[in-house]
Amino acid sequence: MAEIIQRDGTWTFDGVALRLVPGRDKGVSLLRKTLGEVTLPLGALAGIAFEQGKKSGRLRLRLRDGADPLLQATAGRLADASDPYQLTVEPDRYGVAEYLVDEVRTALLLEQVPATACDRYLLSGPSVPLQVSAGDATVSFDGEQVRLEWNWKTEEAKAAAGTRTIALGDVAAVEWQPAIGLENGYLRFTVRNAPTKAPPKYDPNSVELWGFKKDPLMALVAAAVQARLPHPARPVPAAHPAVAKEAAPAAVPAAVPAPAPAAPAEDDHDALLRRLRELGGLHRDGILTDEEFAAAKQAVLRRM
Repeated sequence: MAEIIQRDGTWTFDGVALRLVPGRDKGVSLLRKTLGEVTLPLGALAGIAFEQGKKSGRLRLRLRDGADPLLQATAGRLADASDPYQLTVEPDRYGVAEYLVDEVRTALLLEQVPATACDRYLLSGPSVPLQVSAGDATVSFDGEQVRLEWNWKTEEAKAAAGTRTIALGDVAAVEWQPAIGLENGYLRFTVRNAPTKAPPKYDPNSVELWGFKKDPLMALVAAAVQARLPHPARPVPAAHPAVAKEAAPAAVPAAVPAPAPAAPAEDDHDALLRRLRELGGLHRDGILTDEEFAAAKQAVLRRM
């Protein structure tokens, strides 16, 4: 086991997972303290590095793309101080940091962990229920609904509609953007079938952020919602070709009679068996859901 204990936090590696515990020092960011302990399975890691400095060093973890809903929702926009996958190291612990790096790298090599992107989240994201007040709203998320309650700083046109509740099933995407310079930030929920180009100040599905201390906490809300949305590498297909071909009959104009179904003798039995094997492969690879696979399989079996 390798462990490094610093004022900024404690990292412990047991060969299977890396446990990250934020420190209690006043310099530790509010986001890291609120997020709390994070356990990273070895399979979520793409690499680790240690950078030495004159006054302090820094341990940095690189996660596989798509492994963590927090990184997915923030898209590289988290400041270093708020990044839970960085640790400030004091000079007298440089040797310990280098040992930890060697242990993690050796484990990655022995386990042959790929550096490729993930097709599912390997971390669960922030726990719910979660409530954050920042910018022009208080946002609550219980795992099923997002609730936006406006405050006295909210633009009147947006607040006029009152408290906003969005079901998770209606959320198509979530995005967090910090305030940068004179540009305000935001937390935006893209609602299905309700596209808008309104700026966050007027968008009833967005929270406007002005760069204050609690703004990064909205990234935790974004991550908690992101963790419960379909993984971007495995979107839910509207109509997968394999399913559309087998399960969805072609539309026929009302004025034209539908053709009579082909006689069973016209179907090649070997071809249908090959089709079943192809569908099984698509299901194993995760391209077809259980429901899609069952529907397509039944369509083939009926033809047999």
